[in-house]
Amino acid sequence: MILLKLVPTETRIPFLRARKVCLTISGAMAAASIVLLLVLGLNFGIDFKGGTLMEVRTNVAIADVSAIRNQVGTAGLSDVQIQEFGAPNEVLIRVGQQAGGEKAQQDVVKKVKAALGASVEFRRVEVVGPTVSGELIQSGIISVISAIIAVLIYIWFRFEWQFSIGAVTALVHDVVLTLGLFSLLQLEFNLSIIAAILTIVGYSLNDTVVVFDRVRENLRKYKKMPMVELLDLSINNTLSRTVLTSVTTLLALISLYVFGGEVIRGFTFAMIWGVLIGTYSSVFIASPILLALDVKRNWTGKALAKPDGKPAIT
Repeated sequence: MILLKLVPTETRIPFLRARKVCLTISGAMAAASIVLLLVLGLNFGIDFKGGTLMEVRTNVAIADVSAIRNQVGTAGLSDVQIQEFGAPNEVLIRVGQQAGGEKAQQDVVKKVKAALGASVEFRRVEVVGPTVSGELIQSGIISVISAIIAVLIYIWFRFEWQFSIGAVTALVHDVVLTLGLFSLLQLEFNLSIIAAILTIVGYSLNDTVVVFDRVRENLRKYKKMPMVELLDLSINNTLSRTVLTSVTTLLALISLYVFGGEVIRGFTFAMIWGVLIGTYSSVFIASPILLALDVKRNWTGKALAKPDGKPAIT
């Protein structure tokens, strides 16, 4: 049997040699992302802005978007967006919040159906009121912050505070850059993207913990090895696992992005970016932060000594 090997068994890549350049680039990208969020903001979807979303399919092979726009225009609605969606005969209609509260939002569907008549088939209708959308924004922010705080506490107890700071810095880096990318491209930001961000947090954490666990093992084995060499060794030890996990995950996500349709395209795009940036941050962000914080080498205490009192491996 021929086994697939994406990474040689013994690699000696000096990852930490590029730490200053990577930290500088990542810092600049994070700062740019924050500026983009302040200037451009996020293109919130119906989930967060409130309004009505309708997915329709026409009876003809190719939808006439202009004709549908004119028909919907007779309904007297404000903030209407119409775009192609999925198949050539499918169209997405977005209607922003209308004056008049919850009842006005419910009336939007009736007005659009009356304007289009029997020429289209309504495949999906979503109505979100202003109260619900405000609650969803608050819940989304709380969920992301809670996840990061939980990671901070978990890593602190699982390893040491230096490891915790390194892991959380990498997570915040991933989240900020993801938000910045969505702001730059003005992609729709909805509840599925919040789910993607939480998944990215979990993926990035898993990758970082694998590297940190090997760092802890090597701290026990090589007590006199320079910290830069020890971190490089730990990353190289886990490189095969990191690459295989990332590649197999990306294969599944790219397939979903290409063949999964418009409904999940935003989610899969966020996940593809998250896998790439999460793998990068676990190597070039979390580990250099660990080096900068000067993790202590004797934190494993008496467990390092043999029964005769001598160090296990030096």
